[in-house]
Amino acid sequence: MIEKFRRSSQVLLSSRKSYLVALSGGADSVALLRLLLSQNYKLEAAHCNFHLRGEESDRDEAFCKKLCEELGVPLHFAHFDTRTFAELHGVSIEMAARTLRYDYFHKLIDDLHLDGVCVAHHRDDSVETVLLNMVRGTGIDGLKGIMPHNGKVLRPMLDVSRQDILEYLNSIGQDYITDSSNLCDDVQRNKMRLNVIPEMTKVNPSAVENIHKMTHRVQDAMAILNKAIGEAIHRVTVNSDNNGMAISIPSLIAEPGAETILWNILKDKDFSSQQVEQIMANVDGLPGREWLSSTHSLIIDRDTIIVQKKEEELLREMKIPETGTYIINDSRKIRFAYVSCDKDFAPSRSADKVSLDAEKVKFPLTVRTVKAGDWFIPFGMTGRKLLSDFLTDKKLSLFEKRRQLVVVDAADAIVWVVGLRPDNRCRITGDTSKVLEISIAH
Repeated sequence: MIEKFRRSSQVLLSSRKSYLVALSGGADSVALLRLLLSQNYKLEAAHCNFHLRGEESDRDEAFCKKLCEELGVPLHFAHFDTRTFAELHGVSIEMAARTLRYDYFHKLIDDLHLDGVCVAHHRDDSVETVLLNMVRGTGIDGLKGIMPHNGKVLRPMLDVSRQDILEYLNSIGQDYITDSSNLCDDVQRNKMRLNVIPEMTKVNPSAVENIHKMTHRVQDAMAILNKAIGEAIHRVTVNSDNNGMAISIPSLIAEPGAETILWNILKDKDFSSQQVEQIMANVDGLPGREWLSSTHSLIIDRDTIIVQKKEEELLREMKIPETGTYIINDSRKIRFAYVSCDKDFAPSRSADKVSLDAEKVKFPLTVRTVKAGDWFIPFGMTGRKLLSDFLTDKKLSLFEKRRQLVVVDAADAIVWVVGLRPDNRCRITGDTSKVLEISIAH
């Protein structure tokens, strides 16, 4: 067991660096601390008191203080009101404790200039994770088990079993404390550990070891698969920027494993696997269907899937009582100014500026988004056109239509579809003596 640990730790850790050890006082974390010390790593320890088990929580803290004092390891500890945190953030006690714990560890790493935090997950924890993922419904990624490192979180005991740990502690005469909550099958992980896995080992005594070996094979296969998926994502992506991306539906469905490719695109945007299934089932359906995650919006627009960050609240309405410069949002301003129409005047040809006959535009004006039933007479035409049809002809996506601004006059008649077309009724003619220039500044 010590040799297994030595090999794993040499891959993850460096003797020239310093590490924090997450110390609960239980067998796993105590073994981790002792094993790391035996390999001469430079260490400090951290203990979290979540105040969830009354006197037991205080007992655990006292044990960790005594142990670190005996071993000459600096100990840092924090106290958390975990139940209040869980209520305030609407999460489970387990999730609250995990968030508090890792936030504290990362802060300590930064403050103490350490190179990472070592946590005591072992082989059996990884197997439990695989089984829980399977029960919940997982993709291939969920069969990898717990990974040896995630950023600055390091797990050098993943090749060591729980039985190995207990035998090691017994061999060196090291005591530890037992968390009574781990002995109750009131949470999913405990049910898996206490009930399911023992039944599996009755079928095959090597079940846990075999599942652990499988996770290594899956990890190797995933490295190959991720490379192929990355190449496929590049092939199906039409464009991408900080706000979102567009995915070609014909290119996507031509790929083998199209749903897996889409899942890998969308999982980091907080879409669920169920949503991905629904999206794939609707790629040939009517355009305009929309799905929402906590951070992004997705629509099917003709032969394209468009994904964008959720928009800030759209501009509802801005009254413009007179000429001047008005702030639309953090990135745009709109300016209204009168200019004389002398013989040298030339109307603007820029998409961000329009020149209108001032006598035909009655203040107060309003800048707003599109409403159902909006119509105007596009410049150069004589008949009305529904704005929705005009925007569709321009091949604007649903997101672009939502953001589209118009300037309307005192009678709510459109004078400018911003950036696209003025109304023909406000065009400059030979009789125009004064011009209203409206411009958008980014």
